[in-house]
Amino acid sequence: MTANGPSQSGSVVGPLAVVVLAIAAWAALKSGFGIPDYLLPSPLGVAQAFAAEPGTFLRGCADTAFSTALGFGIATVFGVLFASALSWSRQIEQAVYPLTLLFQMVPLIAIAPLLVVWFGYGRPAVVASAVVVAVFPVVANTLAGLRSRDPSHEELFTVLGATRFQLWWKLALPSAVPSIVTGLRIAAGLATIGAITGEFLAGVGGESSPLGLQITTALKSFQVDRVFVCVLLAAAVGFGLFFAVSVASRFLLRAWMR
Repeated sequence: MTANGPSQSGSVVGPLAVVVLAIAAWAALKSGFGIPDYLLPSPLGVAQAFAAEPGTFLRGCADTAFSTALGFGIATVFGVLFASALSWSRQIEQAVYPLTLLFQMVPLIAIAPLLVVWFGYGRPAVVASAVVVAVFPVVANTLAGLRSRDPSHEELFTVLGATRFQLWWKLALPSAVPSIVTGLRIAAGLATIGAITGEFLAGVGGESSPLGLQITTALKSFQVDRVFVCVLLAAAVGFGLFFAVSVASRFLLRAWMR
C-alpha cells in the first residue's frame, strides 16, 4: 500500500458517507412528517422518475454540460487575457477594473433577457450567461496573481532586456498560476449556475432539452420528482467540471513548482 493510499480512500469514503446520511435523513423526513410528493418526493420516487426516462435526462445533462464547459472555457481565456492587459498599466487597471464588478453586482436574472435579445434563443445565450457569471473570479484572481510577482525577478528580466511580452509569458503568468487556479475553481461552479439560469429563459426544447428547460417544464406540471432529478444532474455537472479543473490544476501547479 502506498503512503497516499489511506488518505485517498478516506477522501472518497467521507463524502460517500455524507451522501448516504443525507439520503437517509431525506427519506426519514419525508416519511416521518408525511410530506406529500408534490412538496417533497422520496429518494425512491426521484430514482423512479429518472428510471422512467433516463435518455431524456442524460441528453439534457449532456447539453447543459456542453454549454457549461464552453462558457467556462471562454471565461477562462478571456479572463486571463483581460487581466493580463489590465496588469500592463496601473492607469488602465484603475479606470477599467471597477467596471468589471458589474459582472458580480448585477443579478444575472436581470440581464438574462438582454442576452436573449442579443444572442437569440438557444445555446449562444446560454453560453453567454455562463460567461458573464464565471468571468469575474478569473479576472480578479489572475490580476492578483500577476501583481504578486517577485520585484527582484522583474528587475533581472529588465536588465536582461526582456520585452513586455517575455516578462508576461516567462515571469508574470507562471507566477500567477496558483491564483489563476483558485479563480478557475470558483468559476467552475458559477459557470454551471449561469448556464442553468440561461436555460430558464433561453433554452430550446427538443429531444435534448437542457436541464434548465426541463426544470421549468416540470414545475409547470408540478412534477417535483423530475425537478429533483434535474437539480441532482445539474449538481453533477458542476462537480464534474470542478473535479476536472482540480485534476488539471495539479499538473499546472506541479509544473509551476519545478
